[in-house]
Amino acid sequence: MADDRKGEWKTLSGIEIPESFADSNTAGVPPYTSGIHETMYRSRLWTMRQYAGFSSAKETNERFKLLLDRGQKGLSVAFDLPTQLGLDADDELSLGEVGKVGVSISSLDDMRQLFSGIPLDTVSTSMTINAPAMILLAMYIVVAEEQGVPSHKIRGTIQNDILKEYMARGTYVFPPDESMRLITDIFSYCSSEVPLWNTISISGYHIREAGCTATQEVAFTLASAINYVDAAISSGLDIDKFAPRLSFFFNCHNDFFEEVAKFRAARKLWHDLIDTRYDSKNPKSKKLRFHTQVAGVSLTAQQPLNNIARVTIQALAAVCGGTQSLHTNSYDEAIGLPTEDSATIALRTQQIIAEESGAADVVDPLGGSHYVEYLTNKIYDESLSMINEIDSMGGAMAAIKEGWQQRQIHNSAYKHLKDVESGERKIVGVNHGTMDENNPIKAMKLDDQLGEAQRKKLEMLRMNRNAESVDEALQSIRDAAKTNHNLFPLVLDAIRSDCTLGEIMQAMKDEFGTWMAPSGF
Repeated sequence: MADDRKGEWKTLSGIEIPESFADSNTAGVPPYTSGIHETMYRSRLWTMRQYAGFSSAKETNERFKLLLDRGQKGLSVAFDLPTQLGLDADDELSLGEVGKVGVSISSLDDMRQLFSGIPLDTVSTSMTINAPAMILLAMYIVVAEEQGVPSHKIRGTIQNDILKEYMARGTYVFPPDESMRLITDIFSYCSSEVPLWNTISISGYHIREAGCTATQEVAFTLASAINYVDAAISSGLDIDKFAPRLSFFFNCHNDFFEEVAKFRAARKLWHDLIDTRYDSKNPKSKKLRFHTQVAGVSLTAQQPLNNIARVTIQALAAVCGGTQSLHTNSYDEAIGLPTEDSATIALRTQQIIAEESGAADVVDPLGGSHYVEYLTNKIYDESLSMINEIDSMGGAMAAIKEGWQQRQIHNSAYKHLKDVESGERKIVGVNHGTMDENNPIKAMKLDDQLGEAQRKKLEMLRMNRNAESVDEALQSIRDAAKTNHNLFPLVLDAIRSDCTLGEIMQAMKDEFGTWMAPSGF
């Protein structure tokens, strides 16, 4: 048993707190309804991993250091739209978007700047990146090597969940089959060379942001996860070699008890799906580990300080539901990127929950509640029913190609919007408790010259690198893309040759092509 964080466990009034009140659903043992670790936060708090990224690598590096100095324990990188789409900052399609919604990364030097002075042997890093995930991870590995940190010691996560991009978010590039090939190449390479890295974060967050229900979030996320497991097994991988490094990413919305139940149901359902469908011997393959971000879509530009209360309720639900890491949104994110002050309040919200609320002092604090157990069972049953329906269509990818999940999400989003517009569902500050507002929140101002600065930087890079090495590295990627050869080592070689993000992506596009998903309408 792990050591306790505290010498004694008592309420504010001095009442002794037992470790747990669980019966058959004890934490740390199958089916993990109460949590994946026996003592949960009594031995170790969740990782406070604030999502950050804007403008240049230098400015984002400064924000990272500020958050780490104020108590953040892990990094989470937000990339700008061109980077998410695998475009260099000087691409004509990047015009006007460089550094706007995240940090601009086009080259290895950008990645060096992003993590300058940050020890990658002690800090874990999550990167919200999908289509170009292999390339960004390769950059990170090379930067770690330059720090003297071998790849087998780095810890973190790449999102790498392309199916939800087809479903809801839209930053996909390659056709589905080719995207799955890249994902399984990452699984295979990292299982031996980067063993502590979470090679995918299967995400319900974005489909929830697009308008699905809590039950649909669980069902669609786990159905996608099954698709990834099947693809990896089909490529020859042993489930117990890659499944322990699968991770998940969920939203946490406003309905407090439903969200707590959602996390409990998802853990149990994942265990049962792996246990019944696959020949897995490693218990870690059946443990659902997840990161949580509170609901961005719930934030309002009207009366934005109200968002602090929303974020607190959502974060508390994530903790009571047993999350492994957590991002709390800043109150001003409906207006613009977080300022230093609003980002600090968001982090302090987590710290207050951890140290002052008592929620982290007992395992599964809401387990046994008649209401929470009822909701847990309902979400489990309804999610399983939807997964079975997706199975009948040929699995998650086949259903996506038909636009099935997209239609379900659209219908749920439409119903929610109608309920808000009619006043049936009240949103404080929007259709309830409205008032004249005379104290507007000032949004963070970004450098509007960054695009030009990045263009000049890339121009210098291309002038000073070895053009022959670049051409050879890119051709090796094109050649391997025609075969079953794992692309990851070749991408690493390309990064070491100073190939840019966009150049490597283009080499893949030359062979893989691109794709347009059905809208679902």
